[in-house]
Amino acid sequence: MRIILALITALLLAAPLAAQAAEPHRLALQVSDNDPDKMNAALNVAANVSRYYTDKGEDVEVVIVAFNAGLHMLRADTSPVKERLGNFAKSMPNVSFAACGNTQEAMAKRENKDIPIVPQAKIVPAGVVTLMELSQKGYTVIRP
Repeated sequence: MRIILALITALLLAAPLAAQAAEPHRLALQVSDNDPDKMNAALNVAANVSRYYTDKGEDVEVVIVAFNAGLHMLRADTSPVKERLGNFAKSMPNVSFAACGNTQEAMAKRENKDIPIVPQAKIVPAGVVTLMELSQKGYTVIRP
């Protein structure tokens, strides 16, 4: 009887650890500069992290959030990495893109035209708020 109680206790204690291990790794990358090198660095980090955990058989979620001048990364008309974005959508479904709606609106007013966003990106109300909320949800926020 004591052995059975000990086994049950061990299983109950191990259950939270098993649930914790099943949580995906979460990374948010900030792009706020109109610099192709920084945009490519963010994409390289996303690809490396995605491959690393996928190769280990572990789940990972990566979100690249672009705001301020970094929104050019996700602009359909000015993105210097547009081709790479299309490749990510095909090969790395665990990497997503968020475009700052505030920045898009400000650019539209300044340029007096609609600002097209690549189809791979989701428009969020505010890029910085999105990063804050992702951090609160357990994402590690990095600015490559």
